[in-house]
Amino acid sequence: MIRGAASALVVTLLGVLLAGLVAEHTESQALRPLAKNYVTMAPQQLATPNVVTGILLNYRAFDTLGEVAVLFMAAAGIGLILGGRADARGALLAREPNATVSSSEIVQSGAALLFPLIAIFGAYIIMNGHLSAGGGFQGGAVLASGVMLLLLARPSYPLNVGILGTTESLAGVLLVVAGIAGLIFSGGFLDSRVLPLGEFGSFFSAGAIPVLSVLLGIKVGCELSVIIDQFRR
Repeated sequence: MIRGAASALVVTLLGVLLAGLVAEHTESQALRPLAKNYVTMAPQQLATPNVVTGILLNYRAFDTLGEVAVLFMAAAGIGLILGGRADARGALLAREPNATVSSSEIVQSGAALLFPLIAIFGAYIIMNGHLSAGGGFQGGAVLASGVMLLLLARPSYPLNVGILGTTESLAGVLLVVAGIAGLIFSGGFLDSRVLPLGEFGSFFSAGAIPVLSVLLGIKVGCELSVIIDQFRR
């Protein structure tokens, strides 16, 4: 009784606080000075219509690299924590060879149909991140969602974590190499202007941003797929 009343009181106070914030909110009619500078500079300096991608993969690319490193550490930590569970599951299946888990035929057929479409859509988001909404993070998450669908449909599917780990590491090394190239040949670490900017709005444009987006998408997709694989064990 007391616990329920305390929970109701906390929820009520949070609701009152949220209502006050919503009531005082007013929509800004103009960009803030910093946002206005980014919106102006990104198309001119980086030749990319997508200002967000320009910020993530040029102006603040070092922060993006740090975020990917955090995701890698999260994947490594989950692997260490769930490693014992995976060993226990393997021992259980070794004692009970017929203890397999399977999904319905509808789920398997749906996964077989949707997985290629999800993979194509993820690749599209990654490769067009400099032109429209999307980029490496978003596309990598879409690719990982396809892997999750595949594992839900076929829980015993032998996902090769070794290849995923090697691919992720290679993409990370190439990201650092691209960053050093920008430091040597352009304005700074991970400066996308190390490659020609090209024509504004065309597919081959925005300097090295499409390349960085592809490497980032591969790295994020592999890391999230490894995390998903660890949880299904």
